Amino acid sequence: MATTLLLEAGIAFTVLAAAGALAWRIGQSVIPAYLLAGIAVGPYAPEVWGVSLTLVERSEFIDLFAELGVVFLLFFIGVEFSVAKLLAEPRRIVAAGGVDLVVNVALGVVLGLAFGLSLLEALFVAGIVYPSSSAVITKSLIDLGWIADPESEAILGVLVVEDVVMAVYLALLAALAIGGPLSAALLPLGESLLFLLLFALLATVGSGLVERAFDTRSNELFLLRVVGLTALLAGFALTTGVSEAVAAFFVGAAISESDLKPRLEDVIAPARDLFAAVFFFAIGLGADPGAVAGVLPLLAAGVALAVVGKLASGYVGGRAYDLNERRSVRMALAMVTRGEFSLVVAAIAAGTAAVSPAIPAFAVGYVLVMSILGTVLMGASGRVEGLVGVGLDESGS
Repeated sequence: MATTLLLEAGIAFTVLAAAGALAWRIGQSVIPAYLLAGIAVGPYAPEVWGVSLTLVERSEFIDLFAELGVVFLLFFIGVEFSVAKLLAEPRRIVAAGGVDLVVNVALGVVLGLAFGLSLLEALFVAGIVYPSSSAVITKSLIDLGWIADPESEAILGVLVVEDVVMAVYLALLAALAIGGPLSAALLPLGESLLFLLLFALLATVGSGLVERAFDTRSNELFLLRVVGLTALLAGFALTTGVSEAVAAFFVGAAISESDLKPRLEDVIAPARDLFAAVFFFAIGLGADPGAVAGVLPLLAAGVALAVVGKLASGYVGGRAYDLNERRSVRMALAMVTRGEFSLVVAAIAAGTAAVSPAIPAFAVGYVLVMSILGTVLMGASGRVEGLVGVGLDESGS
């Protein structure tokens, strides 16, 4: 068993290295390359002349590395983010996040009902359509160098709103899925909100404590402390029903104003990129082209509606956040990407007898298409800005 896992790990990392090199050579983001690599060698890989191309199964090491990928992508976003600044101007983030919520949840419900699904199934579709991908967007912001730009703050603020909304939504959806009363979701929902509050307090008043916990002269011990403490708190959050990504975000935010930021980039960033590559690879491994082909009409309609919805809500949200036209266009393009929360909703749907098996298949195809399309749009932002005739103002904001 250990030999098989080690061999699969070697194959996975080699395939990722080759896919990433190809993406760099043609000047594209590595994210679509990692996703497609997972499809090409995963459990649903095609047969060529009667020989299966499947080289990697979805194993425990893949799942663990993928989880760590989400955790450390969001940890680094927290490092670049100021929770105090976000809380100091709640009007802007509530406006941008509110537009995002109303537009995209409504489109998801309409999509489900238009295809003859029940109201419960339409709520599942809405949960798949609504949230953008924190992990994919974070990776793209870093790769494109947008992380220090004004639109990054607005994008991350809306993603935080989405994560909080999804924490509530998933608790309610799980209660509805098992046929229980909504009151059954109140206790886990209350626990989730309590821990979110504790993590937010850690980010705002516990920065000194976290900085002291990470501070050491040894880079080796520094790496172990950051990975260990971040994974520990994220895992603890997950057991209480809070998103591990949200927890990691707040841990990163707790040291956002410290002197450790440059060292984090030097020492921890390589581990982040390694874990993140496996996360995108894992999405590809779980994509069954056959099942997705069975829901093509729903998928095509979902993609079309979702692109329009996120472009519109992202642009309006950017303007509500006081961004100029160019920055608002960038925000709109970034929000198109979907990812991890959509797959969580799909997993709940797959375990619910009252929900059509078409919905999990739709979610996998939807995440695959939207994650690739979103990263391509972000990479092509310069051309899009030129097409719509927007540019920097005198202040560059």
